[in-house]
Amino acid sequence: MTSQIAPRTVIEAFLPCTGGARLADIYDTANQAGLEDQPVRLAIRRLIASGDAEQTGRGRAGTLSLTSSGRRRLERDRQSLGLAFAQDAGEAPWDGHWRLMAVTTPEREREIRDALRRSLHELGAVAISTGLYVSPHDLFTELPDGVEPYLSTATTVDLNVRGTTHPQTIAEALWPSGPTITAYSTLDEALHRDAAESTAPAVVRMLYLADALELAIRDDPLLPLELRAEPWAPSRARAAWAHRWDTLSQETETPIYPGW
Repeated sequence: MTSQIAPRTVIEAFLPCTGGARLADIYDTANQAGLEDQPVRLAIRRLIASGDAEQTGRGRAGTLSLTSSGRRRLERDRQSLGLAFAQDAGEAPWDGHWRLMAVTTPEREREIRDALRRSLHELGAVAISTGLYVSPHDLFTELPDGVEPYLSTATTVDLNVRGTTHPQTIAEALWPSGPTITAYSTLDEALHRDAAESTAPAVVRMLYLADALELAIRDDPLLPLELRAEPWAPSRARAAWAHRWDTLSQETETPIYPGW
């Protein structure tokens, strides 16, 4: 493989939903993927410092496990992937409702306000006015606990954004398709590279593919396909990725993503 994989991708691939992962396995696989121990060690320290993981023991003899907050974050990531593939398969059609969320906090609690706005942005919502966010998805259950006093919500099928009422036109104005399509070019490149370097160990190939998908989907708002033009290039890229992933999974048993 010629590109650089993110150390965090390797680490998180080994972390089970429950229990721990042997650090020796993480380091050995990272070395197979061309990573030295030092960047992996730094990535582990960052995960621990952020409160997402905890380590027992030292060095390669130790184990790494997810904290409750780290588990919730990875569960959200898996849910996003599940939503993307469900939409591609026609199993999660849009109900035609826009969700409106208004953030209201007193100035003395602006840190809460800013954190809530960041959470809405990370979940793909867009501000259409000061403190007023919109999404085609119901995001309320994905927001941090305790936001109820600061959030007012409503749904509508009759959304007018600065004179625009057509759903696809609204979607293109608020979530331009260009950057999302461009982001998936990384996934296309990874698939082409994987086909050309098929002699690498399956676990290494899968880690590169996982890293490429994570990069592509990171800023994808995952709008319902009813709001995107057909054919939707990211859907095609994800289908090609899933086919390659399934093929590699069937060829050999790998230790990554246990229990997920």
